[in-house]
Amino acid sequence: MLGNNIFELRKKKGLSQEELSEKIGVTRQTISNWELNETQPNPEQLKLLSKSLNVSVDELINNDIKTVLEEKVSKTAKLTSLIYKVVILIVIILFIMFISSFVSGLKNRYDHSKNKTVVKELNCTLNDENYIIEYGSDNRFECYNCPDELKEELNENYFKSSDMSKSTRNIKFYFEEHNGSCK
Repeated sequence: MLGNNIFELRKKKGLSQEELSEKIGVTRQTISNWELNETQPNPEQLKLLSKSLNVSVDELINNDIKTVLEEKVSKTAKLTSLIYKVVILIVIILFIMFISSFVSGLKNRYDHSKNKTVVKELNCTLNDENYIIEYGSDNRFECYNCPDELKEELNENYFKSSDMSKSTRNIKFYFEEHNGSCK
């Protein structure tokens, strides 16, 4: 309470009610009434009291602005710390995602190089006709200039995408068996 503060601060300064009243320009009885909380000083008198007792008006009326400020600073520090932790967590997550993506890309490149499509081409001749046969491990089979029956025969009976070397031998064998050749 204001009255108790005035009393305590006056005693600390070693002032009597009369000495304090002279500094402020009020009667000793007014000081007594303030200390007993029977009346209150007006704003101008509060300013003079704070000067005479060498304290701020806030301290005088127990408006503990210091505690309020300390609480706000403390809350701000806690919030800043929390934001910092969240930002660090986000950076770590992004870093992990980047590394994961990078490793995945390397794995895909490695897997792609392991599963590389093999494409072969043979130039074959049969009955003075030239045929270009292109086939691949991706199950691709093309016989350019071939009659449909020849293309179907080679694709169904001589081509195996799972074994490119065997396909090459089989296709060459077909042409040799029919008095043709392949290069």
